[in-house]
Amino acid sequence: KDILHFSPEKIISKILMNNAKSYTTTNLLEEEADLSLDITNMCDIKDESYDCIIAFDILEHVSDYKKALNEIYRCLRKGTFGILTVPQKDNLSKTYEDHNVTLPKERLKIFGQEDHLRIFGSDFLTIIANVGFFSAIQIDKNDFNIELQRLHVLYPQFLSSHPLATNYRKVFFAKK
Repeated sequence: KDILHFSPEKIISKILMNNAKSYTTTNLLEEEADLSLDITNMCDIKDESYDCIIAFDILEHVSDYKKALNEIYRCLRKGTFGILTVPQKDNLSKTYEDHNVTLPKERLKIFGQEDHLRIFGSDFLTIIANVGFFSAIQIDKNDFNIELQRLHVLYPQFLSSHPLATNYRKVFFAKK
């Protein structure tokens, strides 16, 4: 498969680069990538160029995450997947953003990190579907047996009581 990976995690890169037909990394802020792309404007990438686009914990950092999702959709071939993760506040039903929150200290307090522009809610599946993806599914700890949950720490042993905690991580597969 032809894979485009945003802000690649080293351990995942090692596996994918040896098993993909083509594996391209991109990171807007670092030089240790094949490309420097803005996920909201990938004009250098032709339509339907990739079989898989990976963006783990990227969309909370970009100015227009819907534009980024539309670009991912555009660059994927039909029948292929975007694989996404986002920080989601536990029990938050609707994604929250406020463009008036600009100071890092305020962003830390409201979104959980100084460079985050939003905190996602459980509506993320709907957000993906609204872009036009054929199907969108979420994978979480409930999709694995208890041994795999423990082995891969798919949920924290001790839940955080922090109001912005993302105790229940999910991976989203968005099929074009």
